[in-house]
Amino acid sequence: MKLYQIVVKDVIRRKRRMLYAMLGIVIGTMTVVGILTIARAGEARVYDQLEKYGPNLTVVPAINNLDVKLGDLSLGSLSVGENYFPESRLPEIRKIADGMIKDALNITDEGNIATLAPKLYVNTTVKGASLIAVGVDPVEERAIKTWWRVGQGEYFNGSDQALVGALAAHLLQISPGDKLTLNREVTVAGILEETGSGDDYQIFVPLATLQGAFGKEGQVSSLDVRALCNACPVDYIAEAINETIPGVRAVAVKQVAETEMELVLKMKNFMLALAGITLLVGLFAVVNTMLASVHERIKDIGIMKAIGASRNQIVRIFIYEAIIIGLGGGILGYLIGSGLAYLVGPLLFDGASIIYVPQYLPLSLVVAALTAVTATVYPALRATRVKVAESLRSI
Repeated sequence: MKLYQIVVKDVIRRKRRMLYAMLGIVIGTMTVVGILTIARAGEARVYDQLEKYGPNLTVVPAINNLDVKLGDLSLGSLSVGENYFPESRLPEIRKIADGMIKDALNITDEGNIATLAPKLYVNTTVKGASLIAVGVDPVEERAIKTWWRVGQGEYFNGSDQALVGALAAHLLQISPGDKLTLNREVTVAGILEETGSGDDYQIFVPLATLQGAFGKEGQVSSLDVRALCNACPVDYIAEAINETIPGVRAVAVKQVAETEMELVLKMKNFMLALAGITLLVGLFAVVNTMLASVHERIKDIGIMKAIGASRNQIVRIFIYEAIIIGLGGGILGYLIGSGLAYLVGPLLFDGASIIYVPQYLPLSLVVAALTAVTATVYPALRATRVKVAESLRSI
């Protein structure tokens, strides 16, 4: 009879004890798979939120604040520099941003990669109310501000059209189709839904329109840059712009989502540590089961040694049993862990989409098998020390 046949018969004969040993492995691998699946969905959710936050790099004029003193008396600070920078700097900024993103992601495409949304801010008075008019590129601005929703009318695209924030429209009592005067007449194309930001109090018109109306041709107040991906080297792009282009200052925007991601990773590591403890408990459960198996099978082991079975063959019998326990526990752990993640994940991350991850099945099998085999080493070695005379006395 071959070794694997002996192992299969023993497993079938002692299936209840084997299931008890497998239970610890199942709980451990279930915990690991569930945590990894939930953490994966949580990271995807945070990255999705990060995409909605808009720009991850802002370029502004390089204005310096100098402290003005008269002897020991401070007279306050004085801003030195222009409040605008030339629009002609935009191609240089794009070249740096696109070039570094392509290098980081190994992209050879010659097209534009980053989204560049220039802005011109002008204080003005409309219907007796002081407001900020913002000149933007309608296409690029909408690509940056993916959360914008037009509540009334439609999005603006013509040179003589305007888009009005929700609170500004309420203050001015205007509707789509009304005329506004910003040193030149524009028509309200639409009104934004309330965003809870400064956009609610502003009026947006095409950049060239506002530049011409207020004599700011070729000038912009700031530039929002949105890189292609969350892993793009934003900090390095900002540093390169600051070192290369005079008169501007680039700042990498740190979003709340980065803090959220740190919390997700900390929670993931903490839960994986708990999963490791669970696997350790499962390991001891397998050890106890195998030691009990050695005790129960002293007679069988003695007979095998009496007919010429080697120590290696006896060890292999127990290792094969451990592999069966590990593989069975790994499969059940993956299935139960994935199901648990599907139930618990949406409670931890509101709106997260939980999906089964097939790549975690091999991981589950490897972890479970290694745990079971490691737990079996000592009982297997102990089985090899059983003497034929002791086994005969147990008859």
